[in-house]
Amino acid sequence: MKLNTKQTVLIGLSFASILAFWQFYDQVIPVILENHFGRSTIVTNAIMSIDNVLAVFLLPLFGTLSDRTRTRFGKRTPFILFGTVAAVAMMVILALLTEYESFAGFFVCLMILLVVMSVYRSPAVAYMPDVTPKPLRSKGNAVINLVGYIGGIFATVAMTLEVKSTTLGDGSIEYNSFIPIFMTIAVFMLITVLIMVFTLNENKIVREAKIGETAEERASSGEKLPKPVMRSLLFILASVFLWFTAYNGVTTSFSRYFENRYGIDAGGSSMYLTVATVAAIASFVPLGVISSKLGRKKTILLGIILMTVCYLGIFAMPSAGIAMYAVFALIGIGWAGINVNSFPMVVEMCHSSDVGKYTGYYYAFSMAAQIFTPLFSGVLITKLGYNILLPYAAVFSALSFVTMLFVAHGDSKPEKKKSLIENFDVDN
Repeated sequence: MKLNTKQTVLIGLSFASILAFWQFYDQVIPVILENHFGRSTIVTNAIMSIDNVLAVFLLPLFGTLSDRTRTRFGKRTPFILFGTVAAVAMMVILALLTEYESFAGFFVCLMILLVVMSVYRSPAVAYMPDVTPKPLRSKGNAVINLVGYIGGIFATVAMTLEVKSTTLGDGSIEYNSFIPIFMTIAVFMLITVLIMVFTLNENKIVREAKIGETAEERASSGEKLPKPVMRSLLFILASVFLWFTAYNGVTTSFSRYFENRYGIDAGGSSMYLTVATVAAIASFVPLGVISSKLGRKKTILLGIILMTVCYLGIFAMPSAGIAMYAVFALIGIGWAGINVNSFPMVVEMCHSSDVGKYTGYYYAFSMAAQIFTPLFSGVLITKLGYNILLPYAAVFSALSFVTMLFVAHGDSKPEKKKSLIENFDVDN
């Protein structure tokens, strides 16, 4: 059994479009709100949090709707294509409204954009499990993540080249036109998704994937999960909430932590996160292979241990030096080990007719954490200072280790080779 790498890469193009958008959204929209429209930091942060709130409700909804959809284009492709085209149209309108400084129109259009982005996020991520055999889903997810990060890197480079500003005589910053970056990201999103749509026949590859599905899997499709499996599902979703609470608690306050603890500005501290990102990208595929041998649950547990130790290690470091880069590289590897395997474990537990719905559940719990952790960690930091940040992350990370111990389903079982010679067979 081999992963169809080319097919998986093409499916991953829709994820690349999603990550390109969110990288752009997180970096550029706050600048537009605060510097261009003159909104306060509180108002800007409130608007920026709306996407997470919407995602908690909309991602399971559209995931479930795509499960029930049957068209000649497939069940995921219509959502991906419509969502992308609608998002691109909204981005063009947003660019023009930014230029004409219409805040009311900008806000309404931004809300519509966030909704249409939710239309295709769950279907896009659910596409890979639809056509990938269960034992290969960690490898498939690793490839999807790798392709997705390429989209994020593209957006970062584009913003570096196209988002320009001028310092005025009074010291204030005035940004040049935002139209180029809006158009660049919109075109990238459209091209990547169109390549996927026109090179893959969803119904055909789903039928081919069904050939290898067991009669038991087909018969159980659409039935309620057995209680032991449901218990495992709830525990892993709780784990997702806990480790995202830990990780996003750190990333949310990271730059301010380094300013207060080490006297390093945001530009200098961002290099540490860059090291973590590069390490994660480099380890995605190797970790997918390792998990197929070691098992998903064990790989996740090792990733949690690694990250918990690293959180405490940073807390114990009196200064930021070369060793700090090594610690952040380990954090990137640990985070990749968790993410490569956690999503496949969730969809492993559900029936083939419910992949979109359970994909939505996975993202709903991760988004709920991203709503909760900035608020809760912010309260603790206000009362106890920034030194509480890393112990806070370590505690929630350790709690995710405990909840993962109760997960008894969704693991990958390495296939037993029929002969000695098959041990030399490798994936292309």
